[in-house]
Amino acid sequence: IRGGEPLEAANKINVIVFDKTGTLTKGKPELKDIIALAGMRPEEILQIAASLEKGSEHPLADAILSHAGKNGIQTQEVQSFRAIPGKGIEGKIVGKTYRLGNRALLQAAFDHLHSHRQQAIATLESDGKTVMLLANEQEVIGAISVSYTLKETSKEAVDRLRKMGIEVFMITGDNARTAKAIALSIGIQNVLAEVLPEQKAAEVKKLQEQ
Repeated sequence: IRGGEPLEAANKINVIVFDKTGTLTKGKPELKDIIALAGMRPEEILQIAASLEKGSEHPLADAILSHAGKNGIQTQEVQSFRAIPGKGIEGKIVGKTYRLGNRALLQAAFDHLHSHRQQAIATLESDGKTVMLLANEQEVIGAISVSYTLKETSKEAVDRLRKMGIEVFMITGDNARTAKAIALSIGIQNVLAEVLPEQKAAEVKKLQEQ
């Protein structure tokens, strides 16, 4: 806090917006589940995902690469790597194009999954896990779930703020189902989900205008 003015302004705060990753949760997520589809094996899904994530700087990349390393999975060379902010990544492995990301990136392909597969993914999301879909040029071939651990102090901080009469929001790029599960576990009712990084400041501005 620099100077007296921010302290004076703090007295008027009636809403606080927390970013999810690294603020309410610890920065390092862990890989929890691998769902193999389209005749693929879990090891193949992990190998393709880890190969793609080698070029990524996202916290989720660490979780996938760490899990692959522990299981002795060798990564492959990726060409034409491209990061799609707030959605995922894509690249070519042995001449085939793969995309790894959230539902916003692969919605059309996700809609073509059998309903029981969609339900399995929805169940993981309801448990507060972040699910990434892996697709080739034709279809979704797998899904990987990653879980963030909440900081031990998050629930206490939210409880104390609410007792002070401050309304608490959580903002995240995660899908609405996962975000709601995480928020409710620490007592946050207001969730701004599926917000791209460059949209977060605008969401705060909207709240300020209200």
